[in-house]
Amino acid sequence: MLADKDRIFTNLYGLQDFGLKGALRRGNWDGTKAILEKGRDWIINEMKASGLRGRGGAGFSTGMKWSFMPKQSDGRPHYLVVNADESEPGTCKDREIMRNDPHTLIEGCLIASFAMGAHAAYIYVRGEYIFERERLQAAVDQAYEARLIGKDNIHDYPFDLYVHHGAGAYICGEETALLESLEGKKGMPRLKPPFPANMGLYGCPTTVNNVESIAVAPSILRRGAAWFSAIGRPNNVGTKLFSLAGHVNTPCVVEEAMSIPFRELVDKHGGGVRGGWDNLLGIIPGGASCPVIPAEQCEDLIMDFDGTRAVKSSFGTAGVLVMDKSTDIIKAIARISAFFKHESCGQCTPCREGTGWMWRVVNRMAEGRAQKREIDMLLEVTTQIEGHTICALGDAAAWPVQGLIRHYRHVIEARIDQYAANPHPDPVAVAAE
Repeated sequence: MLADKDRIFTNLYGLQDFGLKGALRRGNWDGTKAILEKGRDWIINEMKASGLRGRGGAGFSTGMKWSFMPKQSDGRPHYLVVNADESEPGTCKDREIMRNDPHTLIEGCLIASFAMGAHAAYIYVRGEYIFERERLQAAVDQAYEARLIGKDNIHDYPFDLYVHHGAGAYICGEETALLESLEGKKGMPRLKPPFPANMGLYGCPTTVNNVESIAVAPSILRRGAAWFSAIGRPNNVGTKLFSLAGHVNTPCVVEEAMSIPFRELVDKHGGGVRGGWDNLLGIIPGGASCPVIPAEQCEDLIMDFDGTRAVKSSFGTAGVLVMDKSTDIIKAIARISAFFKHESCGQCTPCREGTGWMWRVVNRMAEGRAQKREIDMLLEVTTQIEGHTICALGDAAAWPVQGLIRHYRHVIEARIDQYAANPHPDPVAVAAE
């Protein structure tokens, strides 16, 4: 359990002033210049030592990512791009940072940009986040006014920060599609290599990080890497924003220690599962693209990267969707499949054709209008999509269906049997009577 003194986002619920005065009271912008004076190498080494893994879903070492940027400029400018395109269904943590604690992000942008030799950073905000963008822009304006950022600021490091508003495409959450969109093109993923660290925004060295990964950096550097890495278990350290949604009594976003047991998380912060623990059907642990985890595996589930991998799922963004036994699990996965079909950019054939194919089959299975042999055929199609596309949207569409078949095959088979025993009458024949 996380002690209050270890919390980084102390205005997560917006009970205090979101602006600069409130941020200064909470300790933001405290000694920022002293951190910069320790130099780029110190900052990157401290971030590596902290063990912070990217909070956007992939879980890659943040310090390592920063170190990939070229040490010397070859004449091209360097950029930091913050991915605030929080479009994963079930994920709603970054918006709380932008609404209520935006200065943690702005200060993080300055420090991260300095560490990577970037003099400009862009925050790409999800199209639907109107209020969040307004709050963030207001905070950026305050930071400019107080000369905390800008060409001639008190930290002696020229730095500009731009808030860019997307148009609501899920695919723009993928880092290279985000860069394409920022450049004013269609949000379609690029082939890698070249990687953004070598050729990113406008063909220049670029690092793309999640909002939470950047917003926690100032606190880590102020309090020390050892403090951060002491929270959680090895390889899964630090504090983390969890969002609990679905069938819990008190849905919430909460900052907790990594590696908290799921049962403790849901009982302590979510007010327990609706109808009691025994009414739990399963959970999706980190946004819609993560395979479902059935109730029997949730009892001892540790909420971190390794804990969810151990049960063949993934930690993702820690946006937990809780489903009780009133859930029609096949319909739920069909709905997720419809989302991925709708949001596919259509560039790669396996994803463009496969997402629609999976959605149609799972939809029929939800009604029982399928054959049992189609279950294995569906599983085979997911393996033909997974790993065969430019970006991870193909994987994201395949995994929920794989999780459904892995854990709830018996539900699909029972639905098919039920339909076979009592097929719905032909509506045309009924009308004729």
